[in-house]
Amino acid sequence: MKRFLTLLLTLFVLVAGPATAQQLRIGYVDMKQVLDNAPQVLAGREKLDIEFRPRNETIEFQERQVQTMEDRLQMGDLAEDDRNRLDRELREMQRNVNRQREDLRDELSFRRTEEVQKLEDQINLAVQEIARDNGYDLILSSPVVYADPSLDITQLILDQLRLEYEADKRDRSLR
Repeated sequence: MKRFLTLLLTLFVLVAGPATAQQLRIGYVDMKQVLDNAPQVLAGREKLDIEFRPRNETIEFQERQVQTMEDRLQMGDLAEDDRNRLDRELREMQRNVNRQREDLRDELSFRRTEEVQKLEDQINLAVQEIARDNGYDLILSSPVVYADPSLDITQLILDQLRLEYEADKRDRSLR
């Protein structure tokens, strides 16, 4: 009799387990894709590009000057004193350009992080809204080890963010 009850209980767990699991609705969001394609992020990148472009162009101009100086040194037609002076100027300019390039890279990285953090709340709210509107019990975001493609709701999130971005744009244009 005990074996029968144990077998019956095991059978019930095996049958009831999948039925319960089917009721749980799970979604997955690829945050890298969201951060690469959300219109808010793309607008933020464009804003940063405009903000940092003048400094980048200045550095590129200085890099061209360095190249010109290197080319002049390679010609080998300078007197020893002129060659030494140009070589010192070249090394100083290279250090300056490298320092400026590194400073620009660090500041740009900091500003990108800052822009993404500003959008984090908006992205989280979009995920929550999609979850509520579509009856999801659990939404996972990347990175995960594995998620079946049928669970991927990234496009729903991107569509929601696109709608919010367009609404924000309309609101700003009305002001």
